[in-house]
Amino acid sequence: MTESGLDAWFVGQVLPLEAALERFIRRHCRPSDDVNDLRQEVYVRVYEAASRARPLLAKPFVFMTARNLLRDQARRARIVSIEAVADVSALNSVAEDALPDRVVSAREELRRLEMALNMLPPRCRKVVALRKIHGLSQREVARELGITEDTVERQVSKGVRALAAALHASSDAGTPKVGLPEVKEKRS
Repeated sequence: MTESGLDAWFVGQVLPLEAALERFIRRHCRPSDDVNDLRQEVYVRVYEAASRARPLLAKPFVFMTARNLLRDQARRARIVSIEAVADVSALNSVAEDALPDRVVSAREELRRLEMALNMLPPRCRKVVALRKIHGLSQREVARELGITEDTVERQVSKGVRALAAALHASSDAGTPKVGLPEVKEKRS
């Protein structure tokens, strides 16, 4: 599908669902969640998926995407945030009853994440850190860095995909990879 055809599909089929999508998200998310950010994340996922293969029915696809996003978010909420253990040296104070192999494994995983994060282009790294580690909203990140919310959205999407690919590749090989999949920055 051409980009203009994809844009027309998105504007004609997805954007008219905005009010219903917001109601759905409000009904199913935690009170602390930012509904606008969740809606934008749904839009990013729908648009990216449709760029590969357009779904036959937009409405069920959009709401299934929203449901999956909320499920992913609930799963992540049960995991300790990166910020809580971002300083790898702070892991030296791990509880004494923790199994040594789990401590070593956790330290190695954090080292791989830290290495992958440091390999992102500077602006992408800053956007991902502010958005995903420090928990700023899309609007707050855009305001702080003087960029558009669309740029924040694109940078987070690219950065998270690159981090996931690097961590997946390093876990398959058992050691951290030297490079990340290339993430090109667009100037805005």
